Amino acid sequence: MEQLKGDEQISVIQKEAMYQQIVEYSFETTVIHSKQKVLYINQAGADFLRATKENIIGANIVDLFTDEYKDFIVERIRKNEEENIVGELIETTIYRMDGTLVEVELYCHPVYFGETKAIQSIVRDITPRKEAQRKLRQVIDEVSIPLVPVLDGIAVLPLVGVMDQCRSDQVLDRLPKKIQGRGLTHLIIDLSGIFNFDEVVAQFLFKINAIVSLLGITLIYTGFRPELAQKAVQTGIEISSVKTMTNVKMALQMLME
Repeated sequence: MEQLKGDEQISVIQKEAMYQQIVEYSFETTVIHSKQKVLYINQAGADFLRATKENIIGANIVDLFTDEYKDFIVERIRKNEEENIVGELIETTIYRMDGTLVEVELYCHPVYFGETKAIQSIVRDITPRKEAQRKLRQVIDEVSIPLVPVLDGIAVLPLVGVMDQCRSDQVLDRLPKKIQGRGLTHLIIDLSGIFNFDEVVAQFLFKINAIVSLLGITLIYTGFRPELAQKAVQTGIEISSVKTMTNVKMALQMLME
């Protein structure tokens, strides 16, 4: 019987050693911690955090996170340890040991490290993905808000497609940043390519006119269809002060004169 227990104990030790060996050679940052204290980190994790294992083991795992995330992480750890709740995949920002910030994806689940109840955290560097997303957003911005300079102090913004609430908010938020510093005196927004003429579009025209006017730029709408004017009247939006022309060519001729 004692021999059997010994064999079982060896089996447990062997399994633990195999587990650590697998984790150690993983390319993903793997940290095991208990009561916020780091018990183990693999070599990939030490390299990623730019420190030695000796400097990381024993450190407080919460200190890796920026102040805005610390309270959330503390509560997440508590739920893992006390309620045995697996921490869902989240995106956050952490400090490397050299003080540099990095965007990461974090997943946590309860484990036993030896006989100690602990949490295993998997950390993935998502900086390249985030950078690619930012560049994609810049490209989308250029396509969705194509500000075209045509003459000194004059630019044209052609709007094409469906102008829903999301796109309206996007233009309202980003257009002022695009036109600042360009020395514009007049901005022509061409509406002839918009498919829908509803309350969202009417409100957009009223709001963007007010914003551009505050920047000292005169706004002229072209391609303003009768159905949009009717919709504006129906919804009670006052756009009588908005300057309109039939098309971009006529607006440019007027400004040149």
